[in-house]
Amino acid sequence: MAKRAGKGGDLIISKSRTKEAVKKCNVASDFYAALDRKVRELLTTAERRCLDNKRKTLKPQDL
Repeated sequence: MAKRAGKGGDLIISKSRTKEAVKKCNVASDFYAALDRKVRELLTTAERRCLDNKRKTLKPQDL
């Protein structure tokens, strides 16, 4: 199970899949929390755009 990401709760990204996707570099332990924050920001922005357009389904253009 993913460890806590500070105030945000559980990580929504997968550490193992992130590490697997990065081929040429090592991944610092604090990178996962930073990546998780970025993903959460993207999702919040996409959700806001979706609702502003009176939809309930997130679409690629919301990113």
